[in-house]
Amino acid sequence: MRRIVAQRKLATLVVTVFIPLLASTGVAQNLPKEQCSLAVVSRLVGSDQRVCDSKVVQEMAQHGHAFEQNQLGIASILAIGPDYSEKEAVKWFEQAAQRGYAPAQVNLAVMNANGWGTSTNYGVALRWLRAAADQGFARAYYNLGILYLWGQGVRQDNAEAFSWFKKGAEGNDSDAQTNLGYMYDQGLGCTRSATTAASWYRKAADSGNPLGENNLADMYLKGEGVTQDNAAAFRLFEKAAAQEHTGARIKLGYMYAEGVGTPKDPEAAYVWITSASLGGDARGRDLLPSLEALLSPQQISTARERARRIVFERSEQLSAKALSQ
Repeated sequence: MRRIVAQRKLATLVVTVFIPLLASTGVAQNLPKEQCSLAVVSRLVGSDQRVCDSKVVQEMAQHGHAFEQNQLGIASILAIGPDYSEKEAVKWFEQAAQRGYAPAQVNLAVMNANGWGTSTNYGVALRWLRAAADQGFARAYYNLGILYLWGQGVRQDNAEAFSWFKKGAEGNDSDAQTNLGYMYDQGLGCTRSATTAASWYRKAADSGNPLGENNLADMYLKGEGVTQDNAAAFRLFEKAAAQEHTGARIKLGYMYAEGVGTPKDPEAAYVWITSASLGGDARGRDLLPSLEALLSPQQISTARERARRIVFERSEQLSAKALSQ
């Protein structure tokens, strides 16, 4: 049987959806008393937050409402509309961060750490992450873990990274749970334990985290920390693949090609490996010629179209979900 390449990975520095229920203050008499999300942002992230007209959100932001300022920052970093830009995002995140709004503090930190709309400045990033961490915001714990893990703006320290990931994981941040699983998986900053790693991957996977799903699937595939189960691995890779995890798409393609954990389906294999390639991950392309030999020209054309739909229909939504509300 062709070897299925499976590799567990670590989540990197990001901002992710978290919708805290914070009360607004200083509401002008003619403005809504509840928080208002921009319609396009709410649609992309699947939020049930009250939606308001963009003019209303702009007015509330200008009156100092942190939630709405952060909403405009999200719209700006996504470049939704001609007047938005990364620099505008920094401006809005900074205003909300200075009002003590933890999600905006994290967003502003990540902008500074990545040099988006501003010069790269890890000192500023650390200051805002610590401000959000002081409020018990789990996403801040997670990002601090990333900085210590890679030694970005701080001395590299696996034990410190482990400590921050643990705080974030216990605060139900699914990326922190995934990374805590990885730390146990690899024995970084802690004693190695495949069983404990699998338990944290499972918590992340249960929250729908694609990397957690991918990593747990890999453990099922290899029988590490869990009982070996190809069918369980297939189901988890399938979930991660549907969320644009390209590694999971490649593994899913191989499983369809070889009939591991699922009946053989060369057309489905072609779809998933092609979708990974369109997503910038070409590691499975060596399998495509052998799959093409099993498919008709019409099947190949149909599979390519399915792959394009899988990739491009989700890209905008997932970009929006990389921002903290």
